[in-house]
Amino acid sequence: MALPFIPSDAGLLALQAAVVAAPRAVPRPAWMERFHGRGWALVPIGSIVVVVFAIRYVSDTATALTDLALVAVPILAAAALGWAARGARPWAALVAVPLFLLAWLDKSSLVGEGSGALLSALSCVTLGVLLAAVTPPAWLKAGIVLMAAADSWLVVTDLLQAPNATLVAAQPPAGLPQLQSEIFGTVSMGYGDLFVAALLGAVLAAQWRRQWQAALLTFAIAAAFDLLFLVISELPATVPVALALIVTEGWERLSVARRRRRPSMRADAIPRQAR
Repeated sequence: MALPFIPSDAGLLALQAAVVAAPRAVPRPAWMERFHGRGWALVPIGSIVVVVFAIRYVSDTATALTDLALVAVPILAAAALGWAARGARPWAALVAVPLFLLAWLDKSSLVGEGSGALLSALSCVTLGVLLAAVTPPAWLKAGIVLMAAADSWLVVTDLLQAPNATLVAAQPPAGLPQLQSEIFGTVSMGYGDLFVAALLGAVLAAQWRRQWQAALLTFAIAAAFDLLFLVISELPATVPVALALIVTEGWERLSVARRRRRPSMRADAIPRQAR
């Protein structure tokens, strides 16, 4: 449906910010202990660089990713509703079924497009929680920044546009919904743009206030960042997420430093008052 740019963009930006706020802190299952390691921090940057070059140089990669998304996204979305997202309940996993049907049977409408985008967003929540469970937080934060840097490089060098267009155009069989990217109205967003938002939310999930602050900051930065659409047609939507991470980390470190200085100042003041 032809929805104007501003509401289309606002809808996807709100979805991206909601993905930051959605992951919950979950205890790492014992069986996952053996998989814990720093190497998982390479998954974010690999998910964009490897995919882009695979689409460019390996035939049928876009079709394979489209088919994979068709199967994996609804399952992962159900897992988010039943386990990985805040407020998840086991019975809520069944909500993925009507969302999939709406995305399939009404895919030319805003309701269908929104349902497909929501399924993709929920699937990213599950992936973010799983990756955060096996990756040291500091390393995963570095991985988020590296992913945004790689995304920016691919956009600036014009290496992303053609593979992204190929992936967006790939059609699943039998008219089934396209879940490998998100389209809402007149704006599209890549799956990786929601994935990186889920990573940020998952790495901050144990600190509810910081997670919500990061979500609101992501939306504000992305809204300002998207003003560049007035002069260019494609932007790396991972950048606002990385900037939100950098700002929240900087503010947290500054707050910790201030709290550490206050007790020493009070301790110095007491003897002076006593004298």
